[in-house]
Amino acid sequence: MVCVFIMGKENDPANRPPERIRVGISSCLLGDTVRYDGGHKHNRYITKLLSGFFEFVSTCPEVAIGMGVPRPPIRLVGDPQSPRAVGIKDPTLDVTDALDTYAGASVEKVRLLSGYIFKRGSPSCGMARVKVFGSKGARMSGGTGIFARRLIGEIPLMPVEEEAGLTDPALRENFIARVFVYRRWQAMTAAGITPAKLVEFHTRHKMLIRCHGTVAYAQLDRLAADAGAEVVEGLAGEYVALLMETLSRPASREQHGTVLAELAGYLKRDIDPRDQAELARLIDEYRLGRVPLVVPITMLKHHFRRSPNAYAVHQYYLEPHPEALQLRNFI
Repeated sequence: MVCVFIMGKENDPANRPPERIRVGISSCLLGDTVRYDGGHKHNRYITKLLSGFFEFVSTCPEVAIGMGVPRPPIRLVGDPQSPRAVGIKDPTLDVTDALDTYAGASVEKVRLLSGYIFKRGSPSCGMARVKVFGSKGARMSGGTGIFARRLIGEIPLMPVEEEAGLTDPALRENFIARVFVYRRWQAMTAAGITPAKLVEFHTRHKMLIRCHGTVAYAQLDRLAADAGAEVVEGLAGEYVALLMETLSRPASREQHGTVLAELAGYLKRDIDPRDQAELARLIDEYRLGRVPLVVPITMLKHHFRRSPNAYAVHQYYLEPHPEALQLRNFI
């Protein structure tokens, strides 16, 4: 079966960064009229803001397997762990195998992407909590769309989210940060990974990792330290698997506060006591939920511009994604 991928809508070239990151997406979220009823689920946040930084590669698996528009609606039935995708009005219509086959044929193309945004609730593309119906019509939760299940299973490291998750500031920031980390990893490995490159990658991501878990951070630190003593390709696979699992858990205010305080420590010899006290106050204000993360981050970056620290200023934690996305204004 031929994989059908449609390029997403693009912004004015003059307003784009040099390179946009390629991210997969359900076609209906871009405004394509591919829904079963001929409609769409256009998401303006995705097409108006994210499209300036992401190059969307879209597909509608139900259209791709030949169901057409409009088409008979389908739903998931049976065991939530392995449901079937069948027609609502005509239960003899079963497209489970066709959707799974299409997903399998798409894997190698999707593997080149740096993330995926799925349509919530879709029997083909829903990432989680898709409605599943029992034999007598009883409704259960916990299902995953047939297409999404295959892709997530085949490419477990790839950051994924549903468009509904992008409305939650913490989930939105976490997903987009992971996409940028994953893209940097892909670029590094494509150029040929070496022990030195792995150590540099880990060093620049240390603070970002630390705010997601100290235990995992220690494990990743040991893996990076062992890079010169083991076969780097095998160790790198273990490293990135733990890295992406760790980053998938959004950091708490307390975790961010700990990292902010550690970064502030690199300025103790360079800023006067009043500035130190002001920075400490802003970090505490963030911990208490009185200001967003962007406030102490902005102050830290201000001081590091005036008093650069070779280690701190190269931490991706200070700017894990473009400031124009304003993701830290809301967490």
